[in-house]
Amino acid sequence: MSGRTFPTELRRPKAGTALNARLDHRNPLVFDTHELGRRPGALQRLTRTVDAPKDFGIHGVVGVPEGAPVELDLRLESVMEGVLVTGTARATAEGECVRCLEPLEHELDADLQELFSYPDADDRGRVITEPGDDAEDDEGRLFIEDGLFDLEPVLRDAVVLALPMQPVCREDCPGLCSECGARLADDPDHHHDAVDLRWAALQGLAASIEAGDKDEMSGAEAGVDEKQEK
Repeated sequence: MSGRTFPTELRRPKAGTALNARLDHRNPLVFDTHELGRRPGALQRLTRTVDAPKDFGIHGVVGVPEGAPVELDLRLESVMEGVLVTGTARATAEGECVRCLEPLEHELDADLQELFSYPDADDRGRVITEPGDDAEDDEGRLFIEDGLFDLEPVLRDAVVLALPMQPVCREDCPGLCSECGARLADDPDHHHDAVDLRWAALQGLAASIEAGDKDEMSGAEAGVDEKQEK
């Protein structure tokens, strides 16, 4: 697992959250395992296109727009402890290049894998006959509720891990000019003449003197013209 940390709003709920909230089978990210059954080794393959939920990505950096299609290709396998879900999610993310600040698109292909545990079995698949005080052991586990499981928290984790933390419109993007902010990709020959700061003041003084000389010459020429007219 990557060492990235997730923003607070993207972290998966604590164990037991799914058990306290009834899952809605009409939610496209909620899957039914009744057809799969609880016989270890049973397999089921599913493909589904769903709308991306809100805040689906790295906030302020890059993410899949709300409502954009997300293609899911999943494999459900019944094991002793629960249902092992593996698969891929494909979508198009949008963001802003960190170098030139231009809009960009990123083709996302995220791998996901998660074990959804049966609520009446421990981590070895043994049926629990008496409730125990094992809340700490359940930390981070996701459960099946009435034969249903919610894929959204797993999908969010997979998407965040697959997205670039510093997206660029292209690998060799030159970015912006540090002096004027011009987009360097539009003008590869863009540059500014380097000026030694020690001479900058003298150059300004020379420009002022030159402007004054021009004014004096203009005044002198005007005086000559007036005398000629007289």
